Amino acid sequence: MTAAVYDPDPSFCRWFVEPAVYAFGRRRVMTTLLDHLRSGTDAEQAGAKRAWYCAHVPLRADRSPAYAPDGSRDPALDESRDVMEEWREALQRSAMRESDT
Repeated sequence: MTAAVYDPDPSFCRWFVEPAVYAFGRRRVMTTLLDHLRSGTDAEQAGAKRAWYCAHVPLRADRSPAYAPDGSRDPALDESRDVMEEWREALQRSAMRESDT
């Protein structure tokens, strides 16, 4: 995920994010990006914002061995509603800090 965060090209960082989503699950990827947003440098926060978009790639069973032979996958790997809410809150706090300066 660090490579995705540091990649300045918003479309190229997908090459790092998409395999991570398939291998580790959307939840884990988004949680890592949230950590970068909350505690990273300005450059890391900007990179996390770019990579966040890529973390929403549609998942297809035929593109990953992370799926069982029947095409199923543990839904907990990709459950991310709570992480998305935390992301929105962190963005709001960040915007409020920027407006205070």
